Order: sequence, then C-alpha cells, then structure tokens
Amino acid sequence: MKKILVLNGPNINLTGLREKEVYGSRSYEALLEEIRSEAERLGVTVKCLQSNHEGVLIDAIQKAWMDGMDGIVFNPGGYTHTSVALHDAIASVPIPTIEVHMSNIQARESFRHVSLTAPACVGQITGLGFLGYRLALQALAERTEH
Repeated sequence: MKKILVLNGPNINLTGLREKEVYGSRSYEALLEEIRSEAERLGVTVKCLQSNHEGVLIDAIQKAWMDGMDGIVFNPGGYTHTSVALHDAIASVPIPTIEVHMSNIQARESFRHVSLTAPACVGQITGLGFLGYRLALQALAERTEH
C-alpha cells in the first residue's frame, strides 16, 4: 500500500475561518476528512501534518524519505513564494511531490505568481480548492516511478 504525506504550511489550519472569499467556508477539518476519504477510496495510506514553521515542514519532508513515503502532497502556503530552504528540502529527497494551492495563485497578487518550490516538484495544482488535494492524491497513487 502506498504511503503519502499531505503537508500543509502556514495558515492552512485556518481554512474556513480566514479570507472566505479566497479559500471558501469549509473548515480545515473538512479538508482532512475529504483527504482521508479519498485515500481510502484509492487504497493508499495518508499522514496529514500542518505547521506554521518552516523548519518543521523541512523536517517532515526529510522524515517522509526516512519513513519510506511514496509521495508528498504539499501546500507550502506563503512559503511557496519565499522559501529556498523548502525548495531544497523537496529537491533533496527522491520522493515525488505535488504542490497544491486551493486558490489560483496566478490570479492573485503579483508576488504570488512565482513559486520557489514548484520547480522541485513533479507537478502543481492551483485554484481547484479541496479538489486539488484529491487530484494530487490520485496522481501519486497512479504514479509507478519516482
């Protein structure tokens, strides 16, 4: 059974409470429930983790490799646009990672148009809300090589 880490960065835990016009009104717990349901449907195991701290996210990426995870679904939040360290962490481990954003980062402020983390990922899904996470899980579940 494939093992996938779903990693969420800063402020994702406030989904449903903050900027509802951007992220909608469904809660973070609803997101986790949807992820777990999709994982069960796909026959994969998921571990979900959220942190507002860059170092914790880096540690989680490295631990995913050490624990033999088969893929990472990653929403780096605001670190997407600022963190060379997260880019390097993704690039440092031989685990396919898909970057996910609930909002369309290309339709937002210009500073959000550049992702420092996406070049280290095998793909990026933006603007599809919770569906983006389900699609990323599907892609990783079907992926046969790293």
